[in-house]
Amino acid sequence: MRTIPQISFIGKTEEQLTEEDVPYEVGVAYYREIARGQISGHTDGRLKLLFHRQTLELLGIHIFGEDATELLHIGQAVFLLKGKITYFINTVFNYPTLAECYKAAAFNGLNRLG
Repeated sequence: MRTIPQISFIGKTEEQLTEEDVPYEVGVAYYREIARGQISGHTDGRLKLLFHRQTLELLGIHIFGEDATELLHIGQAVFLLKGKITYFINTVFNYPTLAECYKAAAFNGLNRLG
């Protein structure tokens, strides 16, 4: 089945984490903020990272937009290895690619922690 826009995710939702009383934070990046999104004209998408506020462990990834199914595998590997959101800060992403959303979302989420 194909959706337009593409939707791809792994892990928990915000609703599930709230119900389970997990202290989480959200980091979001919008395709319109990323050079590749502007170049390709796909500016409506977004990538959302959910992570534990204390341990920084990645709890969920939700992607809506062009190439969502292609982007998910990057975060899926980190998620399945119980990695932390800081992985995306310390990783180099090719430029310009939509994968850069991971770094932008990680910075966005960590900045929310204060």
